[in-house]
Amino acid sequence: MINRRKTKSISIGGVMVGGNAPVVVQSMTKTDTRDVKATLRQIDQLQDAGCEIVRVAVPDLEAAMALAEIKKSARLPLIADIHFDYRLALEVIKNGIDGLRLNPGNIGGRENVTRVVKAAREKQIPIRIGVNAGSLPVDIDKSLPTADRMVTALMREIELVESLGFDLIKASLKAFDVPTTIEAYRKASAIIDYPLHLGITEAGIPPEGVIRSTAGLAPLLYEGIGDTIRVSLTAPPAEEVETAYEILKSLNLRNRGPVLISCPTCGRTEIDVRSITGQVRQHLAGCPKVLKVAVMGCVVNGPGEARDADIGIAGGKGKAVLFSRGQKIKTIDEADIVTELLAEIDRFPG
Repeated sequence: MINRRKTKSISIGGVMVGGNAPVVVQSMTKTDTRDVKATLRQIDQLQDAGCEIVRVAVPDLEAAMALAEIKKSARLPLIADIHFDYRLALEVIKNGIDGLRLNPGNIGGRENVTRVVKAAREKQIPIRIGVNAGSLPVDIDKSLPTADRMVTALMREIELVESLGFDLIKASLKAFDVPTTIEAYRKASAIIDYPLHLGITEAGIPPEGVIRSTAGLAPLLYEGIGDTIRVSLTAPPAEEVETAYEILKSLNLRNRGPVLISCPTCGRTEIDVRSITGQVRQHLAGCPKVLKVAVMGCVVNGPGEARDADIGIAGGKGKAVLFSRGQKIKTIDEADIVTELLAEIDRFPG
């Protein structure tokens, strides 16, 4: 069982983060924020995929004004991603944004930071202080390991915001390099109790980006570190959400949708496991039911895995045994496996 690190609890648009809350799944829109309809459409797609908080880029005043319109119709809490211009932060705060993501070091000095923090404090809007290995302050000792430089940058910004009487803080320390990211989060988690947002930045396209993200996020989550996560992929954002849930499900941290188990196949396999599994996977896409489905190809591990799943098959020579809730239901011909298996999935309560 994973013992999660206890952190300060904050609310982002009604979604609890930290404390005893489960790990929250985030993503980010990839539309031009100035295109209100396209952005709302993508937010709806993210919600359907299970996303719980959405970040939206705000590069200019036009985008900030569009975000005010988006906020009126969006069904998920929105975080505005702000860089360089503190006035954009003030604009989205005025228009009811649920959270900010910013780096106080790049919005123009203490005076501008003070303006933003004061406005956020008045409306109780949390701020995520984001540190990225690719844009660290130039005055931090370059002889230090990158992870140490990241933590130094984070603590500098946290201390600045805290000095202004603000503690609705979430923090992140992202890098492309997995060991650097893990080390940075471990060091930060040892010295602060603010919620941590996990991510591997610029992870790439699937499957490489999925592998890199999993390699970086899973060890931290297993150690109890992390309160929100985003899988950053060069792919539609719904894929980020689906991948995030698969990582969380693999660690028994969240249950959403089905889990599909299938054997790798070998010389003992006597049914077309690959084709059957592909059809089952397609059928399960978007399924909200929490259930475990097993597609097994032989009599070695097949019966045990199929019996332990909610629904499963164990293959034999041109046939398979269908199991449901641990009980053998029937033996079916290979030609009928998919039809019978999908029908049993559809009958499963959820």
